[in-house]
Amino acid sequence: MEVIYPRCCGLDVHQRTVVACLRLQEANGQVHQEIRTFGTMTSDLLVLAGWLAAHQATPVAMESSGT
Repeated sequence: MEVIYPRCCGLDVHQRTVVACLRLQEANGQVHQEIRTFGTMTSDLLVLAGWLAAHQATPVAMESSGT
């Protein structure tokens, strides 16, 4: 399978938390995955943004369901 995005993150958004799954593929083909949970307060979202920026994770895809 061809890798299109070697650095990306998926977000599952809930009312009180955001679960982030970061996937990074190195030049040798090895894949690393890290899952972290963040709160939804502004300070928590700033930590999430910093974490994504530090890992140069683009694009970021968001999923949210609810009423």
